[in-house]
Amino acid sequence: MEEQRTGICGGPPWARGGAPGPRLWEARRSAGRVPWPSTLALAVFVMVGAGFAAQEQPDREPLDALARVLLLAGPALLLLRNRWPVVAVFGVSATTLLYLGAGYPYGPVFLAVAVGAFAAVVSGHRRAAWCALGGLWAGHLLISHWLYAYLPPPGDEAAPWGQELAVAAWAAAILAGSELVRVRREVWAREREERAKAEQRRADEERLRIARELHDVLAHSISVINVQAGVGLALLDSDPEQARTALTTIKAASKEALGEVRQVLDTLRTPGDAPRAPAPGLDRLPELVEQAASAGLAVSVETRGEQTPLPPGADLAAFRIVQEALTNVVRHSGSRTARVRIAYEVGRLGLRVDDDGPAAGADAGGSGNGLAGMRERAAALGGTIEAGPRPDGGFRVRAELPVRPKETK
Repeated sequence: MEEQRTGICGGPPWARGGAPGPRLWEARRSAGRVPWPSTLALAVFVMVGAGFAAQEQPDREPLDALARVLLLAGPALLLLRNRWPVVAVFGVSATTLLYLGAGYPYGPVFLAVAVGAFAAVVSGHRRAAWCALGGLWAGHLLISHWLYAYLPPPGDEAAPWGQELAVAAWAAAILAGSELVRVRREVWAREREERAKAEQRRADEERLRIARELHDVLAHSISVINVQAGVGLALLDSDPEQARTALTTIKAASKEALGEVRQVLDTLRTPGDAPRAPAPGLDRLPELVEQAASAGLAVSVETRGEQTPLPPGADLAAFRIVQEALTNVVRHSGSRTARVRIAYEVGRLGLRVDDDGPAAGADAGGSGNGLAGMRERAAALGGTIEAGPRPDGGFRVRAELPVRPKETK
């Protein structure tokens, strides 16, 4: 995990450009908050604790006004730990070192340093925390073993080396605990971000699925309506009875389209509501053939293999692929015949739709959203779609869908 590096006098990492990560977003949210309650509680604890420590260390300098100022300076600097953690950790380390250099009693003064170091590490300023604690330990070492003769209290002796090891262990424990909390926060932030992205992906996939369903339903029905409307207009004066038949077909096609649109939009209702009608499948292929016939397209259907129930997803995808292929024939082909072949095999469903052409327009074959939708449906099931002109003329759509037999109770 990459370390966020900040120099002693440097600003926060996001101030130098670049996209902030989860940890920096957390830091940004908390930067404007001043931690008054916790800092006030810490200041009270340090002042009271220092008074008890002074009673147990009569050989040290008594707590005077300067000592009280230094004891309060540390917690006061900690008010800056959310917005300027580097300033806080170095400031509290410096005041603690001045307190020790003045010969005042040891005690809870180190607690303020621990809080400052923790805030710096968690906010990403690891180097600053290490440098501040390292400087404090080095300064304490210098005072306790070389400068003690020149500093109060008078007559002081060199501190035992075991005490220095204890101070070093304390600093290491503070840093280790801070690092652990930092890592855990990063993990939690990353998990939240991944969950949010997963939810966004699911929402995008659902919108795409609904858009694809609406396209397939509307493209087929509107194609039928368009053809029949043209027939009705052409025969309105010369053959009113045939025009009436065309209008009847338009009414039936529009009614069915509205029903399927409502069924698709039912998926947007409150989760837990059951759909009002089952999703279409290959069992509705005769209706599809009848609709195509009303648009002037003769469709023959050939079934190979033993017909077995299909899972709902594969059944719907197969129906929509055949529907879109026939819609493309109606819209883009000059042929008035189409052949549908369905092959049932073990673990596989084959679909093939042929027409004899020729192309009726520049975009014959439906190379737009319809063909893209067919490919997406097949890919979602791990299948493939091939669509293109045949060597002998016309157009062919071929799909291979891996399927498992539908479980029966």
